[in-house]
Amino acid sequence: MLLARLTTAAAIALSLLAAAPGASAAMSAKEKEQARADLQKMSRETLDRLYRAQPGAKAAIAKSAGYAVFSNFGMKIFFAGGGKGAGVAVDNQTKKPVYMKMVEVQAGLGMGAKKFRLVWVFENQKDFSSFVNSGYQFGGQASAAAKKGEQGNAYAGAASVSPGVWLYQLTDEGLAAEITAKGTKYYKDDDLN
Repeated sequence: MLLARLTTAAAIALSLLAAAPGASAAMSAKEKEQARADLQKMSRETLDRLYRAQPGAKAAIAKSAGYAVFSNFGMKIFFAGGGKGAGVAVDNQTKKPVYMKMVEVQAGLGMGAKKFRLVWVFENQKDFSSFVNSGYQFGGQASAAAKKGEQGNAYAGAASVSPGVWLYQLTDEGLAAEITAKGTKYYKDDDLN
């Protein structure tokens, strides 16, 4: 009986998360323009926060092939959880923004909500293009420690996701020391591109 109630509570919470603002629905041209403007603003604010927390990140992003900034909200109720977010990827050569979405599925015991921002940095064009055009998916449990380094080190505070791909995670408390991704998928937002 208790397990049935917990499962029902988790299903209701996940349904509410799926119905949250930003859920896929037909958007007018004005709504699309506002959504793009909101994502650009979020990206600027997130980068400003990152540069204050880790000044060396500014030079790393400037010399990279491209970067992507995401805002995420997630919820976990007992045995199930999930999250979703949106972001913008920018090719540093063309400066063209590509609007993207992310979705996360979690399993395991826990309870709570989380909100954070992610900044992906791609050292080469191949990895950036693959992220944008093919999407990216973290496996079941991926976790990486953020790189420690001297003040000013370009990638200090970032986790190496793969060779040439770095990830910063910012929470309300600042730069995260450990980055965790559980079943997260990134893909283009067909409505905004």
